[in-house]
Amino acid sequence: MEYRHCLVTGANRGLGLAFTEALLAEGRRVVAACRQPGKAHALNTLAAEHPGRLHVLPLDLAEPRSHHELARELALVGDAPLDLLINNAGVLRGGERFGQVQPADLETSLRTNAMGPFLLTQALAPRLADGATVANISSEIGSIAGVREFRTPSYAIGKAAQNMATALLARALAERGIVVVALHPGWVRTDMGGEKAPLSARESAHSLLAVIAGLQPQDSGCFLDRQGQPLPW
Repeated sequence: MEYRHCLVTGANRGLGLAFTEALLAEGRRVVAACRQPGKAHALNTLAAEHPGRLHVLPLDLAEPRSHHELARELALVGDAPLDLLINNAGVLRGGERFGQVQPADLETSLRTNAMGPFLLTQALAPRLADGATVANISSEIGSIAGVREFRTPSYAIGKAAQNMATALLARALAERGIVVVALHPGWVRTDMGGEKAPLSARESAHSLLAVIAGLQPQDSGCFLDRQGQPLPW
């Protein structure tokens, strides 16, 4: 499918902003969603540079009411269905130690990293084109089979739950030919990944978009890295 109409969450910075820039460079129409559009200076600059092709809309991924408000606002910026939904927004609580993990951090991760993408996709399902793609930006840290140490437990648990949401959404949307995948972006230099990460957001976004462009129906429900190779659940 040609991805003419796209929606990216967490689009105000980091990987989400890089996705938005790359999609615009390819000539796509993009809805960029973030919590505070008024403070998303880079996005608003892009919107001025791409009139009519980039719309910046509010979204608090942890708040289900915001999902339905976004769905309503989409109808105001165009009637065309979405060909690509990139569930990129997420949160990470660093520095956690066993014995000191806080319930609030676990709850925040589950609400934002797992419940958010699942419920948003459910809310936007009527706006998705048949044959569309839903790309959930996951992490190898969410791989249960890949656990080697105690690290970022709130984030890891949230991403593992998100992976299950991906598998379930793939089944729920299969009859409409919608492909749903979990993608690991690599270790990326963002506020979340830190300055020591080897990949720029631009490099990661471009490689993931190449993977998305090559997806086939049989890939739905898979967990893939940025080269398109399967990762263990």
